[in-house]
Amino acid sequence: MDRNEKGSDQSGILPEALALVSEALGRLRYGAIQLTVHDGKVMQIDVTERKRLTD
Repeated sequence: MDRNEKGSDQSGILPEALALVSEALGRLRYGAIQLTVHDGKVMQIDVTERKRLTD
């Protein structure tokens, strides 16, 4: 079975990663979210927030 198919051994990690990405998207106004993947599993989530300053 391919790692990208359903039933892979990342069943506990993927929902947690999706929840963290969803939370980051909810609070981020400007910036980037970067996922680091090793062997088909999300290993790290980096959130870079940008602050916009007005005159």
